[in-house]
Amino acid sequence: MAKYLLLKHYRGAPDAVNDVPMDRWSPDEISAHMQHMNDFAARLENTGEYVDGQALAPEGAWVRYDGEGRPPVTDGPFAETKDLIAGWMIIDVDSYERAVELAGELSAAPGAGGRPIHEWLEVRPFLTAPPTITE
Repeated sequence: MAKYLLLKHYRGAPDAVNDVPMDRWSPDEISAHMQHMNDFAARLENTGEYVDGQALAPEGAWVRYDGEGRPPVTDGPFAETKDLIAGWMIIDVDSYERAVELAGELSAAPGAGGRPIHEWLEVRPFLTAPPTITE
């Protein structure tokens, strides 16, 4: 089994087919989308492929260390200009092909008008060993 992180983006990824921002969805459309996500996670819990997941708010900031005795430096929030992660799900599957299959299915969650979003999801494998450095 290998773990993969599925990332849903508010923006920063290529446009979805049904590209209507969530803040323009009706309450029923949002509920249907969230129910789809919950049902998807529950199904993967039953197969042992679900590890964890969470939706994220659009607010946030970049933070970095700025030297001994100095406060951290922040950049943001600039939600209108940054790549924003809408949520994430960790899956534990037998193969990369299975991870891609599940991401493809998840990308069809309903959106505006109840139609599938067909959004792009980022699929990232967990690092299982330090990178090999050759000289």
